[in-house]
Amino acid sequence: MIGIHHGYTQSCTRDDLRRAVGAASRVDVDTANKALTIGRSMGYALAKRSEYPVAVLRLGNAYRVVTAELHRVLGIQTEESVASSV
Repeated sequence: MIGIHHGYTQSCTRDDLRRAVGAASRVDVDTANKALTIGRSMGYALAKRSEYPVAVLRLGNAYRVVTAELHRVLGIQTEESVASSV
């Protein structure tokens, strides 16, 4: 698993991430934390300090992670990235 580990968290596999994310352009920070093996408190602290390892959008009181950035950091190729590299 590629990522940063800051304490206990349930990690997810790339297949888990693909299922959770689907075609969504953004995911919640909790989903991204699991993919990156970052604990919940640490993930929100990093997002609040603008130090999260991928692009985070603040939408009202919620944080959302850009799926394309998450895929890039995790080394997951999507249909779009494969098409653009051809």
